[in-house]
This record gives sequence, C-alpha cells and structure tokens, in this order.
Amino acid sequence: MYLFDRKKNNLMNSNGKNDRREFMQKIAILGGAVTLGVPNIMCAKYNRLPKKRLSIDRVDVEFEREPLIDSYGFKGGYITRLWQVAAQMHGPQGNQAIGLGVQSPLWSDSGVTSIWSESGSNSLMYNLTGRAVQIIKESSFDSPIQMLDDIFDEVHGYGKRITNNGDLRKTFTLNSLVSVDNAAWLLFAKQNEIESFDDLVPDAYRIGLSFRHDKIASIPSISFSTSESEIERLAGQCYNILKIKIGSPGTQVEMLERDIRRLVVIHEKVNNMTPQDIKADKDKTFYYLDANGRYETKDIFKQFLDKCRKIGVFDQILMVEEPFPEHLEVDVSDLGVIVAADESAHTDKDALLRIEMGYSAMALKPVAKTLSMTMKIARLAQEKKVPCFCADLTVNPVMVDWNKSIAARLRPFPKLGVGLLETNGHQNYRNWDKMVGYHPRGKSSWNRPEKGMFHLHNEFYDESAGMFLPLEHYANLFTNK
Repeated sequence: MYLFDRKKNNLMNSNGKNDRREFMQKIAILGGAVTLGVPNIMCAKYNRLPKKRLSIDRVDVEFEREPLIDSYGFKGGYITRLWQVAAQMHGPQGNQAIGLGVQSPLWSDSGVTSIWSESGSNSLMYNLTGRAVQIIKESSFDSPIQMLDDIFDEVHGYGKRITNNGDLRKTFTLNSLVSVDNAAWLLFAKQNEIESFDDLVPDAYRIGLSFRHDKIASIPSISFSTSESEIERLAGQCYNILKIKIGSPGTQVEMLERDIRRLVVIHEKVNNMTPQDIKADKDKTFYYLDANGRYETKDIFKQFLDKCRKIGVFDQILMVEEPFPEHLEVDVSDLGVIVAADESAHTDKDALLRIEMGYSAMALKPVAKTLSMTMKIARLAQEKKVPCFCADLTVNPVMVDWNKSIAARLRPFPKLGVGLLETNGHQNYRNWDKMVGYHPRGKSSWNRPEKGMFHLHNEFYDESAGMFLPLEHYANLFTNK
C-alpha cells in the first residue's frame, strides 16, 4: 500500500482550496513516517499534481566515444570504449533539456555483441534511440513514465528486427532509451516549474525513494582485467565493499577454476584493510560478487560457493548478483547468500518474478534501465520488503549523480546501515578528470569519497546534485554541428 496516491485522491476542492481529505492525508503520511522510522523524510513539502503534460516538439541526438584506460572485462567479454549519448529535447515556449545516456551492449545483451562486435552493437543500439526520437516528436504524454510505457513495445520490436534477434533482451532497449527518458524528465520539470529531485518524483512512487542518507558507501569494481597493483591501491583506500566480477571466460569448469584463483588473489590483497563507518562486522571487507549470468546450473554455482568456504571467502560475501542466465528459473532461497537481480529484472514485472524465485535484493540502474522504470522497480521492492542498491554501468560523472540521487533515497542495506552505490568510471575512463569538468557540480564535496563513503550534506539535496544545471559540454555537441 502506498503512502498516498495523488492521482486517486483529489486533494483540492473545486475552488482550489485544501479540503478535509488533504488534512487527513497529511496526518496519515506523517504518522506513517514515524512508524517507518525514516529520518529526514520529505514530508513537509508536497509536490502538487503537475497540470502540464510532457509536450515534445522534437528531439535531437548526438554521441561521442570515450576511451577506457584498459579493456574492461565482464560477462565473459571485454569493452574498450563507451558511447556517451546526449538527447536534446525541445518543447513549446522554447523550453529544452539535455538528457544523457551511456551505451553498454555487452551488459544489456551479450548475444548481440557476440555477433555484431563492440562497434556494430553500439551502432545498433544508437539506432534504437533514433527510432524512439521519431516516435515521440510532436507528441505529448501525461508524464515521462507514460512516454516510456507507450513507446517501449514499438522500439523493442524495431530492435528485434535490426539485430535479427527475436529474443532481444529488454535491457538492450531500455539502455537505448536512457538519454531520451532523462531528457523527458528534465523537460517535464521545466514545463511544470519543478526545481528539485524530490518534487520530481511522482507521489505514487515516493514510497520507494523516501529515505535521506547522510552518507552512502562507494563501491569500486574489480573486473577480469583489473591489475594486482590497482587491487592493492583500492585496498589502501579503505573501501568497505568491493564489487568483483566473476564468470571468467571459458567453459564452465575453466570459469569456476579461474574465478576461485582470482578470488584467492584478491582476498590476500585486501583482507587486511580496515573498514570504516560500517555498523556491523567491522573486521571484514565485504565482497559483492557479480556473475552476470555466467553460471549455467545451480549445481556449478553451489560448487563455487563450497570452494569459497574452503578458501575463507564465504563469510565476507555480502551478496551475489545474477549468478544464472535469465532463462534459468530456479529457486535461490536455499543458497545461503543474498542473491540480487540486475539485468534479469528488466521491468517491474520481471523483478516480481525474481522476487518470487527467492532473489532477496535488487540492483537499481536508472543509468541503464531509465529513471522511469527504476521508480517502478523501487516501489515494488519496497512493497515486497526487498532491499535495493544502485549499480553502475561505467557511466560519466553527470550520470553518477543521477544514480547517487536514487541511492541516497533508498532504505539502508541489511547488515550495513547505509545506502550502496557502485561507481567505477573513475577507475576506467581515460579522460575521467576532463569528464568531471563537464559536470557543473563535478568537483563538489559530495563527489569525493572519504574512506569509502560519499558524504551527502544538505548541499547535495538542496542542489539536487546539480542535475537541473546546464550541461555546456554536451550542449556544444548540438551547436557545433
């Protein structure tokens, strides 16, 4: 049950004045906040129901390729550069907004990259973005969420045709729509004079984004190709949680052996680091393992967990993300670890199926599945009492703060008492420092982790992480044609 739904309960009478129903709902919300024990919940200010629809005249899209320092290995493959997509959305009365997206075909559908290569699969995904732009021009929608709902099937069908893949994963299409969805939310905000992220979240979805952390854990990523010197550097920076890519290239037997050898090396490098600011298990560094669906059977994954016990790693596993291929629908509640869903939870409906299979955590990715879909999944997870965290897609600094804005409002993760945010762009982009300059608030204090934590002061919330500020660099992609 939601805290309240403004769409179902009109809070204004015919004269535009507050009536008794509004008063009673405010009392109910305040009481619910106390019951939930949510600190600093944004109850005092209510966003009015926007009167203006999302009206779109046209959308222009551009992209630039950003090279990585080294190849980044996961899901049995590697990437060397990432396409940064900018969508400039124009509305009536001269309003316009720029939304960003980062393409990751390998993450969203490795079957496409295995056939079309890195560059080819990026070109295909960009074509889906172009198709979306054609559909929505000179249109209007009740909200960006309705826009996504209305266009998804058509864009996904187009994607199936141009990739010649009738089983194209929904994440491939969602990834292609991130920049358009992002721009739609910012244009919608301008058209309705919304100036804060909290007021941007529709009332029906606030239940999933009602917390306010003063700090969240920053989680770096260790891929197949991360050097031992980089692992040592991370160990020296006192990160509390490390994301480790498992599911090494090779057969299932080779993968298992390589994964265990890799964990032994990592465990030896980081086991003596001293965690900071964690409420429990202060003597441990936690491992967040991401298999990206590489373990083909439950039996082979159980073998992996047994070996983790033998090498002394098991007790430090915080969770395992996506151990199995999406088509393998098995109960995971008896594995003895938190199993998290990520790319298999394309939509809120898919997320519900995973929860019913025993998945007990949910990775949210507004930077990969759109902000609109993320709001739906966050609401569902809150209703089902499934904890959430935010995972990266190796995105640019601007998009890290969109992800951070979600992570900052999720309930604390079990055992830790803080929110979680994976971010690895600073580890992987060759021009990261330059890209920080593209973010109008990129050098703010909330973007500098200390001892593995992002500290989110009032400035972060008051400025909505700078998301409503102009993006000069990306605007120049359109003016310099």
